[in-house]
Amino acid sequence: MRTCACLSRALLALALMATFGSALAAPFAYVPNEKSGTISVIDTATRRVEATIVTGGAPRGLAASADGKRLFVSDKTANGLAVIDLEARQVLTRIPLGESPEGVSLSPDGRWVVAAVELSNSVVFIDAATGAVGFSIKTSGKNPEHAVFSPDGRWLYVSAEEADSVDVIDVAARLEVASIKVGERPRGIGFLPDGSRAYVACELASTVYVIDVVHRAVVATIKTGEYANGVAVAADGKRVFVSNGRAATVSAIDPLNNQIVGNVPVGKRPWGLAVTPDNQSVYVANGRSNSVSVIDAVSMQIRETVPVGELPWGVAIR
Repeated sequence: MRTCACLSRALLALALMATFGSALAAPFAYVPNEKSGTISVIDTATRRVEATIVTGGAPRGLAASADGKRLFVSDKTANGLAVIDLEARQVLTRIPLGESPEGVSLSPDGRWVVAAVELSNSVVFIDAATGAVGFSIKTSGKNPEHAVFSPDGRWLYVSAEEADSVDVIDVAARLEVASIKVGERPRGIGFLPDGSRAYVACELASTVYVIDVVHRAVVATIKTGEYANGVAVAADGKRVFVSNGRAATVSAIDPLNNQIVGNVPVGKRPWGLAVTPDNQSVYVANGRSNSVSVIDAVSMQIRETVPVGELPWGVAIR
């Protein structure tokens, strides 16, 4: 009986270790390489490329499903959305979207995948579970590039390359309800976790515009490095990170006072970036250096430079 009891306790311990080990495992960073037609899979524990997923075409925007089993990637060449099985690490299917799809995001409830489609001046909503195209919404801005949900899923903010404003879509009404004037060529968008503010990087203005979401008004402007581009907000809301393309730097902003509290040099032409869930690291894709810089989010020092494919476009961490 004692032997059986000991064996049972040992098996329980192993089960708990497996459960907690899985729960605490470091996430992966997924990097689309536009010119290589691949996705680099970086293990954030080792900061090394663990695998390369061949997509073909020109992968750009991407988002992971809520359960972490699927990756949705826009493909400029195929004019569609590639759906990748992250366990098998291969393309499952491709969904037609229209010419030149770019930014991709997932609704907070996991229901919708949204892609900004440049040539049709629209955002397309795809059912994340079935892959069926649900509907599309025209935007005022020409050549929409990024479409990002507010944390409550009520609003979708859309930036466009040939514009000086951010379009606001009411998701439930399926209608554009406002256009907020910012600087020229708005690109990356990030919301504070409580949804009160949105940070928009405007490339030609080299400025980040801070928007009051309730009043739909710009409440602050922050000069960053030249050609402000990508935006990523830490999960705890304590830092907003901005990639500066021509300056080849990443800036850290304190949202309490909207002041820059750190800058770090990275590779050439940094574009999309993401923060790890523990708020400790920032991963930024260096488009012209074919690398990803891993930044200590607290000290703003480079931890690692990871070689990836050609022309990395952005980063998604799941």
